[in-house]
Amino acid sequence: MTGPPREVVVGIDVGTTAAKVSAFGVRAGMPWRHTVVREYPLHHPEPSWAIQQPDVVLAAAEAALAHCVADVGPERVVGLALSTAMHGVVGLDAHGAPLTPILTWADGRSRSQAQRLRASGQGEALLRASGTPMYAAAPLTKLMWFAEHDPALCRQVATWAGLKDLLVHHLTGALVTELSSASSTGLLSLASLAWNPEALDLARVRPGQLPPIRPTTDAVPLAAGVASRVGLPAGMPVVLGAGDGPLGTLGSGAIDPGVLGVSIGTSAAARLLVPGPWSDPAGRLFCYALTEDEWVVGGAVSNGGSVLRWIGELCGELSDDALVAAAADVPPGAEGLVMLPFLLSERSPLVDEDQPGALLGLRSRHGAGHLARAAVEGICLHLAAVVADLDRVSPVAALRVTGGVFRSTLWRDVLAACVDRPVVVSDGPEGSALGAAALGLVGLGRAATPREGLDLLGGTPGADDVSYRAGQVSVAAYRAVQARLPEIAAAYAVLADRLVPHHSGS
Repeated sequence: MTGPPREVVVGIDVGTTAAKVSAFGVRAGMPWRHTVVREYPLHHPEPSWAIQQPDVVLAAAEAALAHCVADVGPERVVGLALSTAMHGVVGLDAHGAPLTPILTWADGRSRSQAQRLRASGQGEALLRASGTPMYAAAPLTKLMWFAEHDPALCRQVATWAGLKDLLVHHLTGALVTELSSASSTGLLSLASLAWNPEALDLARVRPGQLPPIRPTTDAVPLAAGVASRVGLPAGMPVVLGAGDGPLGTLGSGAIDPGVLGVSIGTSAAARLLVPGPWSDPAGRLFCYALTEDEWVVGGAVSNGGSVLRWIGELCGELSDDALVAAAADVPPGAEGLVMLPFLLSERSPLVDEDQPGALLGLRSRHGAGHLARAAVEGICLHLAAVVADLDRVSPVAALRVTGGVFRSTLWRDVLAACVDRPVVVSDGPEGSALGAAALGLVGLGRAATPREGLDLLGGTPGADDVSYRAGQVSVAAYRAVQARLPEIAAAYAVLADRLVPHHSGS
């Protein structure tokens, strides 16, 4: 790769298990990027809990930023822009210091609260009002859990924040949120784009306990202390950015009608860009903001690449690459082995926090490759169900996909066969960071629209894209599995209800 261009914008993408900081060349003549990654653990101190330590996450993000800035040269950086995982919750004291760990999207402790909302009919009304399905990932249900299980802590909390808000506060000292992250909480009114009083009452939260909502293209100045540690000038603009889902859609180039953005990381999702808020009458799809004028409709699958890593641990610490290589030698359908990959409480298309995963049809002939193949197929089949839901919003003609798993021919071929549509792999794994950088150029006044920002970074879909289309034999094989899957899942749900005790959510 050639040296850094004269100007770069830096996208900071803080996710479930890693912070990725990517510098992108502005008007560089050809796409240019440089990425630094710092990983951190996701902790599970109790069954169904999934938390991050705030100091560890913030230190990793700052270290990755400092490394990236040193690599490209601070004099080239024109601004920073932010992306974070959505649905996080952390309680802060009056000084902005964390009183709780970060409850991530994967934290399922509030499943009984979510189930109660859905059973009462309030969940459907809240989905229509907020665009957020009422599952355990939703911050509203997490706040209900805190109110019911730790009222003493709630009295100490000055502000309930998300991961984005925590990152902004760390970098700038400002305690604010932005429209995209707010739209994923279940606490926002799509009609007013302000906090919804009815949702706040359910969460037992006062309006002053939530950060003020700013546009995703607003910028705040980098604080002097952080600036000095990362090698940038104090006051450099930090564009608030959006959630990683909407930004991943932008960064993947899924910006044309009928083109769906799909990402697979720890979790997975399929998303479609629409011109305004949209509410799903079936109650399965979310609607989150990119900007006030552009929104993303989609479905999130809790169990993505993490399922393959879990199988690798079971099989003697095999790497993802080794598992995928073994799975490639197994025919479609994994010789009768079916995986329902619900290791974490599932969100879409199944909204059932209690249903556990399963490997069905095990025989002695099945080895690590069969387990891996069944996992990949299970994940892709559930994504295909989300794609079918999105067909109701707008006909889906093709998929643009991001995520390191798509370096593998297996993942590309299985997904293409399950959806029976062309699959285009976006260049590079920095989808959300690229989307943040493109939106950041709007906030910096260098682009009029997110699409123009993407153009300036060389990220717009082009003639060099490679499209994958599955063969009809594979398509037919997965259609057969898809046809059986609802009956298999329904029969297993009855069995699981008898085998696995339901928990109270505490």
